[in-house]
Amino acid sequence: MPAPARLERLLPDPGPARVLALATFVNTTGNGLFLTGSVLFFTRVIGLSPAQVGLGLSAAGLCGMVAGIPLGHFADRRGPREVLIALTLAEGILMAAYLLVGSFAAFVVLVCVETAVDRGANAVRQALIANMSQGEDRVRVRAYLRSFSNVGLSLGSLFAGVAIHLDTRAAYFALLLGNAVSYVVTALVLRHLPHVAPLPRSDGPRMPVFRDRPYLAFAALNGLLSMHFFMLEIAVPLWIVRDTAAPRWMVAVVFLVNTVVVALFMVKASGGTDTVASSAQVVRRSGLYIGGACVLFGLAGHRAVGVTIVLLLLAALVHVVGEMRHSAGSWGVSFGLPPDHLQGQYAGVNSAAFGLSASFAPLVMTTVVAAGVAGWLGLAMLFVTVAAALVPVVSWAERNRPVLVGG
Repeated sequence: MPAPARLERLLPDPGPARVLALATFVNTTGNGLFLTGSVLFFTRVIGLSPAQVGLGLSAAGLCGMVAGIPLGHFADRRGPREVLIALTLAEGILMAAYLLVGSFAAFVVLVCVETAVDRGANAVRQALIANMSQGEDRVRVRAYLRSFSNVGLSLGSLFAGVAIHLDTRAAYFALLLGNAVSYVVTALVLRHLPHVAPLPRSDGPRMPVFRDRPYLAFAALNGLLSMHFFMLEIAVPLWIVRDTAAPRWMVAVVFLVNTVVVALFMVKASGGTDTVASSAQVVRRSGLYIGGACVLFGLAGHRAVGVTIVLLLLAALVHVVGEMRHSAGSWGVSFGLPPDHLQGQYAGVNSAAFGLSASFAPLVMTTVVAAGVAGWLGLAMLFVTVAAALVPVVSWAERNRPVLVGG
């Protein structure tokens, strides 16, 4: 197969999906610069203590948790394309403003505002995808964006490594400026998307998502299941370093396995999500993979080095399959259940549920590691049970869709 043809297979179809993929790649490359070096910038350049950084980020998480719903609702009323462009430009300005921070109070205010805008932009982006595609195509577009996001984050992290090696004020400033510029370029790319007219508002309550109890239950369960994303960030590194005979570099290997597999196979893993019911079944089966990965991670503790490495690699592979299938299935449900004119505020509820999950995840994951193998088995049971419970809840939500009105 000629090289251009092979490249074409890696890209979404020409049109809005490809524009979004390019915008995602540019944006996440900049994010990779910032995320990799941000803590060092906050501590070594601004002069904050690690405790102050942690407190500020925790406060920002709470702000971000509630921002997605009103901003998503605003996108429903004004049109997601224009709102997303405005939020993206705002993020660029806020990112550049970090260069002016000189105190803890200023840091807290800025990181809270920046996180709120970022979480809101995620909800608006979800609404934009929903309004530019239909059915399983929505999940495929989202899968492409996840793949391009992983590639961009990895590339940005590589560039950030140079700045961290130099360890100078100018190098850290370059990371933030690079991310700020990426937001501006992303906004320019997004201008090539077609305008999406907001759908007419119907009679009824202003924020009907809060009356949709089945959907709120789905969002809560899905948020709980989403704690598995933090396994690789918190539990697995601690477990490898403290409770296994594996070399420390296995932490990086596990991350690499996850990043590469998602970049290569996320789109392929998005199949079977053409209906809400089938998407829920995909999530249910993903819980079995994620639970199995927890068991394998737990079994890797206190064994010979060779056995440990094999178990960790196998666990990483099983987990990433579960991660991709959970992502695809949850996207299928979250795109399929909301009325078309309310995609933004429903996406905001999902963002809030994920934010709540993120606030509990550090405590849960550190408790799992402290409990040893029993902790990993308990975590496996939690994920399998929650994924299974999601199916009847989604069925309940489907049965109640016709009574939803408003916006």
